[in-house]
Amino acid sequence: MAGHSKWANIQHRKGRQDAARSKLFSKLAKEITVAAKMGDPDPDKNPRLRLAVKEAKSQSVPKDVIERAIKKAVGGDAENYDEIRYEGYGPNGVAVIVEAMTDNKNRTASNVRSTFSKNGGNLGETGSVGFMFDRKGEVTYPASVGDADTVMMAAIEAGAEDVESSEDGHIIYCADTDLNDVSNALEAELGESESTKLVWKPTTTTELDLEGMQKLMKLVDALEDDDDVQRVTTNFEATDEVMAQL
Repeated sequence: MAGHSKWANIQHRKGRQDAARSKLFSKLAKEITVAAKMGDPDPDKNPRLRLAVKEAKSQSVPKDVIERAIKKAVGGDAENYDEIRYEGYGPNGVAVIVEAMTDNKNRTASNVRSTFSKNGGNLGETGSVGFMFDRKGEVTYPASVGDADTVMMAAIEAGAEDVESSEDGHIIYCADTDLNDVSNALEAELGESESTKLVWKPTTTTELDLEGMQKLMKLVDALEDDDDVQRVTTNFEATDEVMAQL
């Protein structure tokens, strides 16, 4: 199975320390503030904000942190952030997409470039690896909501494109522009999802051995440690044996 659905499992197994958790909270809050500033501060009238709030809740971000992030945008005291995407190659030629929100493009570009080079990768031009991914909406449910056939039927009726079911749960994909409608329809049928977000889904993958995975994890961890970086996506593929050894 490709990397996008296994990365979360690695992170989960590693166990997030409190520092990593607070960093995650601040990144999710930043996304909420930017979404609220760009559109209506009411999540029901602003699909991007609704999805940002939903993702924050799925990661157990406290309600007061979410409300504070929205108020910051409404109050006009939020910083101006630019959304930037960086593309490059990690160890063994793995494609890496880095999504950032920054109030200083030069600082972020310099940090991202340096992190790539220090960890056996190199930053490329925009578009250098993007063609290996499709922009998709992703909705995840635990295995307990139903068997693969039940979820597949619900997904088809909701207008989704594809479902990956395993013992870990169900991952439902749809066109990026349909995510709001599809996730609403799925929730009416299956209940609250675990996660609803836009992702970069690899169309081609690069298989890694244990050493390659360890090097890649080091790069991704270093990138995610940057406060300006919102999320990192790679197109690694690894066997269950390799995953079990991480």
